[in-house]
Amino acid sequence: MSYNIRSMRDDTDALARVVRACAPDVLCVQEAPRFFRWRKYAARLARETGLVYVTGGATATGPMILSSLRAHVERDEDVLLPRTPGLHRRGLATAVLRFGPSARLAVVCCHLSLAEKERYAQAGMVLDRLAGMGEDAGVVAGDLNDEPDGRAFRRLAAALQDGWATRAWGGELTSTAAEPRKRIDAVLATGAVEVLGCGVPAGLPGVADADLRAATDHLPVLAALRVPAA
Repeated sequence: MSYNIRSMRDDTDALARVVRACAPDVLCVQEAPRFFRWRKYAARLARETGLVYVTGGATATGPMILSSLRAHVERDEDVLLPRTPGLHRRGLATAVLRFGPSARLAVVCCHLSLAEKERYAQAGMVLDRLAGMGEDAGVVAGDLNDEPDGRAFRRLAAALQDGWATRAWGGELTSTAAEPRKRIDAVLATGAVEVLGCGVPAGLPGVADADLRAATDHLPVLAALRVPAA
């Protein structure tokens, strides 16, 4: 599941209800709290959603990974991307998670730049980082700040499966939550991962439209993935 939570500045009870109803094994957060007492807010989000903190937050300038107890964290790393003067510095939260005895999944959580040139370069850095993690099965999840016909989105989708395009399920558009007109949030996967379904979980039992609108200014993307055993 990928979710831009706008630093938990909106209805956090609604946010928690949406995540709990989706019951993800992996939650990739964008715009996690990253300033004063950010760890307290990360712990609160984990507690209220029934998940555990893996990595990221302020240390990745916003991207953060949470997981269920089914996931064993084999390794994690926060990566700061090169800074462009005058623009917010971006980063990646990354982890290799194991499910069961041998099903390993490399996860890269990202929030790409608002600037087109920088965003395109960052898409390449995301692909390089995922390839460098050394796992056949991998996912990129995040707020791409780009639509499917944009250069950065196309760069990612040329190398990875775009979850919605591969097996659409639920809703398509993610921004804004109140009036969704654009698909700028996505879950993408390597060829070793089978995409069973991917989209905005509108209509999922327990996910109320009012909660989706109140929780934050983006809609989440939920993907059902089958990860092969080694």
